[in-house]
Amino acid sequence: MKTLRNSVSAGLMLCAMSVASAPAMADTYIVAVGAASNSLQGRSAAKFAEDLQSELGDAHKVEFYADGQLGDEKELMQKLRLGTVQFTLISSIMTNVAPEFALFDMPFLVKDRAHLKAIDAEIVQSELAPKAEQSGLKVLSTWENGFRQITNNTRPINTPADLEGLKIRTPSSEWRVAMFNEWGANPTPMAFSEVFVALQTGTMDGQENPLTNITGANFQEVQKYLSLTGHVYSPTYLTSGLETWNGLPDDVQAAASAVAASVQEWSLNEGETADNELVDKVKAAGMQVNEADKAAFIDASKPIYDAFASDVEGGDELVSRAQALAE
Repeated sequence: MKTLRNSVSAGLMLCAMSVASAPAMADTYIVAVGAASNSLQGRSAAKFAEDLQSELGDAHKVEFYADGQLGDEKELMQKLRLGTVQFTLISSIMTNVAPEFALFDMPFLVKDRAHLKAIDAEIVQSELAPKAEQSGLKVLSTWENGFRQITNNTRPINTPADLEGLKIRTPSSEWRVAMFNEWGANPTPMAFSEVFVALQTGTMDGQENPLTNITGANFQEVQKYLSLTGHVYSPTYLTSGLETWNGLPDDVQAAASAVAASVQEWSLNEGETADNELVDKVKAAGMQVNEADKAAFIDASKPIYDAFASDVEGGDELVSRAQALAE
């Protein structure tokens, strides 16, 4: 019996030594986006994942997925809440989380990227981000999605009247739908991953997106006209699940926050550079490009501002504060 006890003790000691000498399993953090990998959203998220991995070192593992591999924005938002994805980018559908985010759906509100940074610092982080937390989401930073332009296969868009009757794909945002309804179009919300085929088959006449998304998804291959309206600057928000974020180790939170801030600057610079380069790219692909009459669009947009002031508590004050930050 004594021999048996000695054998069992020796075996347990060997097991303990084996476990002690085995390398610790790395914690894994998933960064996923529904956007195309070669779009600015995709490249920004990839840079965040790469830089976060560099900051965290071998003790943690950061995995990156794009092109909707793990779902579109709506599905990824749910996965944040479930904790199966740790970080994603959410753009226009953030208005479904808190109506105040529709501030960025107000036509021609954001003047330039410096203005966007001011709005982020003074309004998003202090007032809008806490609204997202009430829905279980943690907004870490506001990045570039870009100034949105209109493409279609029917005619150049110079004024809102040119949109009359056109089937235009929009994100799943009630305010974007309302905007294009106000301008006379027939807007239809649709997942971004479905848009290329919808344009190719004629299910949709056109769509609206930043140039980085237009070229990232190769819409220039299936669209004839690009109209530079710049009607909305839509940011994208680096977001985590609130419960997931609160459960992250302090060093991971600190690294993610620092990297998020550096990628914000990088993404804004990339977006500005792209605006100066991508028009030539779509022209080379055969698209006809025109500058829209922005004054005509601004005149036609007053009802959208009135509705925001009426429907969103404190909406009028939010708009006034955001506009004042342009100065």
